[in-house]
Amino acid sequence: MKILPLIAISTLVSSPLLAEEVRQLDAHEHGVGHLDIAFDGQQVAMELHAPGADIVGFEYEAKTAEDRASIDAAVAKLAQPLTLFVLPEAAECSVVQASAALESEEEHHDHDAHEDHDDHGSEHAHDHDTHAASHSEFHAEYLLNCADPAAASEITFAYFDIFPNALELEIQMISESGATAFEVSRDNPTLDVRGMF
Repeated sequence: MKILPLIAISTLVSSPLLAEEVRQLDAHEHGVGHLDIAFDGQQVAMELHAPGADIVGFEYEAKTAEDRASIDAAVAKLAQPLTLFVLPEAAECSVVQASAALESEEEHHDHDAHEDHDDHGSEHAHDHDTHAASHSEFHAEYLLNCADPAAASEITFAYFDIFPNALELEIQMISESGATAFEVSRDNPTLDVRGMF
């Protein structure tokens, strides 16, 4: 499929170093998720990254049955892109494939400056362990097909109604007409996509 290379291109639109820098800075900004959208003919590919706190209200590892049930329910909701990102009915869009999962990432603070000194010994090792933190992020990928792409004039983000802790989505959009960045927020949950197909 031609659409998948477009997602790769969208990642390369800005400098890889800059993209990584932005990703590191924004990775744990609660309330802010990231959505990549690529248009190609009748197809739309989307990739969503959202902090665990935005989706289920916490980022720690699920410890209780209630936590695990919240995660399962969230993954089920995230696997329904046309419920989250509503396109006009006239565009006749359908889901070709959709997947969603929770990914965990352990972050360690940088202590390299102290690791050169042997005299800190096990005290430093203990200190390092106490500065480790676990963060979780939901990741979803979608491929849609729209029978009448010209009718896909806007996307309404019901995502904000479904996930009350989500405040903003930073969007990178790519099509034959180029790449554009947008921000969509809870206060303004509609994105004009006329001319992107």
